[in-house]
Amino acid sequence: MPQQINELELQNLRHMIGSHDTCIKKLETYAQQCQDPTLKQMFEKDANDAKANKQKLMSFLQ
Repeated sequence: MPQQINELELQNLRHMIGSHDTCIKKLETYAQQCQDPTLKQMFEKDANDAKANKQKLMSFLQ
């Protein structure tokens, strides 16, 4: 049986999802502008990790 989340938990989830979205956009921009291949790869990996975490958080809203 799925558990209901309360209003505060919902607000916190929305805030965390928004924060991850901001991080994703920034990391993708940094990766696009980066000249160093190693640093570019790091930014891309971190952006992908943030996307995965955002998806996990969004699963709590379903």
